[in-house]
Formats: sequence, C-alpha cells, structure tokens
Amino acid sequence: MSAGAVTGAVTGAVTVRVPAKVNVQLAVGAARPDGFHDLANVFLAVSLYDEVTVTPADALTVTCSGPDADQVPLDRTNLAARAAELLAARHGLDPAVHIHIAKNIPVAGGMAGGSADGAGALLACDLLWGLESTPAELLEICAELGSDVPFSLVGGAALGTGRGEQLAPLESGIFHWVFAVADGGLSTPAVFREFDRLAAEAGTDIPVPEASPRLLAALAAGDPDALAATVVNDLQGAALSLRPQLGRTLDAGLGAGALAALVSGSGPTTAFLVRDPESAAKVAEALAASGTCRTTRVATSPAPGATRH
Repeated sequence: MSAGAVTGAVTGAVTVRVPAKVNVQLAVGAARPDGFHDLANVFLAVSLYDEVTVTPADALTVTCSGPDADQVPLDRTNLAARAAELLAARHGLDPAVHIHIAKNIPVAGGMAGGSADGAGALLACDLLWGLESTPAELLEICAELGSDVPFSLVGGAALGTGRGEQLAPLESGIFHWVFAVADGGLSTPAVFREFDRLAAEAGTDIPVPEASPRLLAALAAGDPDALAATVVNDLQGAALSLRPQLGRTLDAGLGAGALAALVSGSGPTTAFLVRDPESAAKVAEALAASGTCRTTRVATSPAPGATRH
C-alpha cells in the first residue's frame, strides 16, 4: 500500500517546527541492567527550532541544510528517517518520502536536536499520510526512537522519569536563556560512560533520582533567582571531565552576569539563565568576546512542541 492511497493524505509537502530543550534538573541514577539510567529530568523547550519538511518521493531520503549540516547523518541512522520507517511499518506503508531538515538547533550539543528531528518527521509523516494517530500512539513511537524524543513532541515544560521518556507536564513561567555553542560535539553515550566511571572511582552510592520540590516551585512561579539557586545537572562533571575547557565558558557567562550556568544535557553546549532580554544580550556579547565558544544563541522558555508550520 502506498502513502498516496491513505484516505485523508496530504498532497504536497508538510513542514513541522520542533524546539530544542534545556534540562534545568538532570538527576541521574545508577546504571540499570539494560545499560540505561533512571532519570529525574526536568525539561524546558526553548525557542530554538529545526524545521522538518516531508514530501512524497520514490524512496526514503534525507537532506539537511543550516549550521553544521555536514555533521548530520543522512542515512537510516538519522532519527527522522527511523521515525518515518517506524510509523510506516505500523500502517503497512512504504516510507517513500524525502525528509529535509532545516537545522537551527546545535548539532550534538546536548539540546536534543536529533530527537527534535525525529519527533518532527513523525508528526509530519502522520499528517502527510492522513493517519490521524492519537497523541498516545505517537508518544509510543517516540519512546521507541529515543529517551528525549517524546519531550520534543510535546514541548513546554515536563518531568521525564524512567530513562526520560515517561512525561508529566509541569507549570512554568517565562525564563530567558543564553546558549554558548562549543566547537565539536560530545557523544551522549560517552558522557554517561564517564559518569559511571567517575561514580565507580568515587565509590559512593548513587541516590535514586528525584525531582527537586524547590526547583519545581521556582519553575511554576517564574522566579529566575529561585530557579538559578536550584538548577543542577548530574552529567556536568562527566562532560567537564571529557571537555575541561567548558569550565572556562561557564566562568565567562557567570562573570558577565548570568544568574546560573550549566552544561546543557550531555553537552557540550552550555546554558546560562539570565533575568531579562537586556541581560541576555549582555551575556551573549560577553561570551562571544571571551573566545571560549564558537557562537551564542538567545532563547526563551517554555516553547511549544512539534507544530505544523
């Protein structure tokens, strides 16, 4: 059965916009027997977006444009391609689409750009093929694709538990951010391996990860000072161990007046919480002049999840 045979299928192209994320709390548990780690992961979607456009084609192909597009895999390992394949397989379809990713989220930067593309392609294909999948069905496929993909679909603010894929929505006021993009990427599996190595070296018990009540209250109140006092990333030590120069970037942002600085997810992008747009401009300018990062980006949170554009 071809995609064009689906009742309600769209003729032409479908474009979906998907956000980046920052983790304001990333509590990491001990390694599980399956190799994953239990998490308490407080996600915020931020206003940096990729756009994923899906068009009927003779075969499944992926192209990419934008910053660092040459670092994006264009084969079946790309989560956008895998999303199209998984959705098509569920409905007996041929995933014959051309997927174009207009990249704006830093690549391999700890901001879930690849996960965002997977979520975007999934929604775009669902719309293109007229499948009208329920949110629960889409989230099930997202969880199969990867731990961060479900949040990329829903956006906003959420607590992710399990390996991050089990989501509970959270209340959040508006916050202002500056992101410093580093040269090169960091492998998420490598950062988790380093986390395990450092934990074993320290010989301390790793507590069961739990969301911080103080952080959740600060988030809901939209209080940047209270949030700054509670942000934490358990992977930061591992990321800094693998990329020590990130410490200079964190120091530069704090020295310029950021309320808080942390490695975003598994890095190497660093995130700086600031009070307002004026502070964001000042911190971004100082970071750009510091020579400790490749470029800077300014954004706000929360942002909507995957949305037809």
